[in-house]
Amino acid sequence: RGHKMKKKLSEGRESKRQALLRKKKEEPAAFWTYVVLRFIVILILIRCILRGDIESAFVCVLVLVIYLLPQFVENRLNIDIPTTLEVIIFVFVFAAEILGELQSYFIKYSNWDTILHTSSGFLCAAVGFSLVDLLNRSDNVKVQLSPGYLAITAFCFSMTIGILWEFIEFSADRLFLLDMQKDTIVNQISSVSLDPTNSNISITVKGIKDVILVTDSGEQALGLGGFLDIGLYDTMEDLFVNFVGAVVFSVVAFFECKSEKRPLTTALTLRRKKKPQNT
Repeated sequence: RGHKMKKKLSEGRESKRQALLRKKKEEPAAFWTYVVLRFIVILILIRCILRGDIESAFVCVLVLVIYLLPQFVENRLNIDIPTTLEVIIFVFVFAAEILGELQSYFIKYSNWDTILHTSSGFLCAAVGFSLVDLLNRSDNVKVQLSPGYLAITAFCFSMTIGILWEFIEFSADRLFLLDMQKDTIVNQISSVSLDPTNSNISITVKGIKDVILVTDSGEQALGLGGFLDIGLYDTMEDLFVNFVGAVVFSVVAFFECKSEKRPLTTALTLRRKKKPQNT
């Protein structure tokens, strides 16, 4: 039994090695993007471990696991991920987790989160389009879905993923106090909670310059120059730009489905691997 286990492990390692060599030959752009970014993440992981930063080390490990998923999907599900899409996935994950979280780009650059959420809306629409388009191209399914249906499905899939991600951010903030839904400083609020008559009348407070916290240990002025909104603006902005990304892809995909030229959908959508021909 032990000999068989070693043999299986050896065969598994050889299979992975052959897959990487094939990737290097057939898709050099995806291969070298994977190698370079993976090497950088490993260096950052080592640094985090030496510094005792367990949380950042966990993020690095998560990124390394995600980087293995495209190859896993291709091998297990017999699906071909286009080189362009694969490169974008590697860069996107690196930009979000390593640069955004570990290097604080979300704080240093105000539009970083907006760019990523717009991109994710676009990419998730591509994935949603792919999943349905695979049925159109399948020999086992006798259904030909219209371009309009494909576009709507792509849009709905992207928005669903965007909403589920906001659920994850809210849950993380609620349970672990992480502040994934970033706060916004506003100078005006409107709320029915401020209505002393409890008549559901919205009371507006303008020109807010600061907020004073009253806690058990005393009072403290935040000094932020306004009222601290807890994540609402960030969430709505994320959903809006996700909406924009999803609409852009869905509209382009709709017209490409009606045309013989399909540069975008060809570059970004999944395909079934071609069966090798018997000679």
